[in-house]
Amino acid sequence: MTIDDLRVFAAVCRAGSLSAVARDLNCTQSAVSQHVKRLERELGLALIERHPRGVVPTKAGGLLRAAVAAGLGSIDHALHRIAQLARGEGGSVRITTGATSIRHFMSAAVVDFRRRFPQVSLEFQTEVSSRSCLESLNAGRVDLAWITLGVPARGIDQRPVVDLPWVLAVSAGDQLATRDRIEPADLQEARLIGLPQNSVSRSQLEAWMGKSGVRPVFDTSVADWDTAILLAELGLGHAVVPALPQWQGPGHPGLRLLPLPDLPALTAGWAVRDWENLCPLSRAFADTVAAHCVRATPPAAGPGTA
Repeated sequence: MTIDDLRVFAAVCRAGSLSAVARDLNCTQSAVSQHVKRLERELGLALIERHPRGVVPTKAGGLLRAAVAAGLGSIDHALHRIAQLARGEGGSVRITTGATSIRHFMSAAVVDFRRRFPQVSLEFQTEVSSRSCLESLNAGRVDLAWITLGVPARGIDQRPVVDLPWVLAVSAGDQLATRDRIEPADLQEARLIGLPQNSVSRSQLEAWMGKSGVRPVFDTSVADWDTAILLAELGLGHAVVPALPQWQGPGHPGLRLLPLPDLPALTAGWAVRDWENLCPLSRAFADTVAAHCVRATPPAAGPGTA
C-alpha cells in the first residue's frame, strides 16, 4: 500500500469515475484501476462498486475514504509547513473562500498583511460554497477557509469573526424604500431574488422563513450576494441579504437596505484543521482579517441607507 494508491483511491471516490481520474492524472484507466486493486488485495475486501454511471465506495471503501481524507490532509499540511521552513522567512498562506468574500472581508487586510510580510505569497482558492471550502480544508489543500458558519464539521475548528445582520435590499424608488424595518409578514408571498442554492445563507434564511410561516416566491436565482444586490438596485426584485459595508455609502445611490431585526444574524469566520498547530503566518493572516472585520462591521441599516 502506497500513498499514491491512497491518493488515487480518494480521487476515484470524489469523482465517482475511473476514467475521469485517469484524464486528470494523464494516465490510462487501467493504471488507475491497478491502484485500487492493490488496496483491495492488501485489505481483502472490495472497495468500490461499479455501476453504469460510475463507481461508488463499498462500506469498507467508505471507511477507508474517511480515513484517507483525514490522513492525507494532515500529511499534505505537514509537507506544506516543512516547505515553508525550508524557504526561511518567506513561504505562503493558502486560503479558500467564496468568489466575492475577498472584496467584502479581506481587501484591506490583504494590503496590511503584505506590508508586514512582503516576502509571503497569498494563494487564494475560490470555491462555490462553504461546504466546498471545508472539503478543500479537510483534504489539506489550504490552510484557512473563510466560510459562513453553520453546523459543526467533524475534525474542523470554526472561529466566528463577524455577525452580519440581514436586510431587505430594494431600489430607491420602491414603495418599501422609506420603511424603518421589515417584518416577517411583509415577506409573505413576496417575489424575492434567491440566494445561491445549497449555500449556508440560503438554508438559514429558508429555515427562519419556515419557522415564521413566511412563504415568499423565489423567481430569480443568482450565484452570489453581489449579483442579488445589483438586481435589487436595478429594480428587478427584492433581495434578503446580509448587510455588508461595501453596499453602503455613495457608491450605491439607488439602493436601500431595510433592516430585518427578527431574522438572526448570519455569522462568518475562519475554519481550520487545528488552531494550535496553525503555522504563524496563517495565524497572522487570520488575525489581520479578523481585526479589519471588527473595525468595518456596519451599524444596523436604517431607512435611506445606501
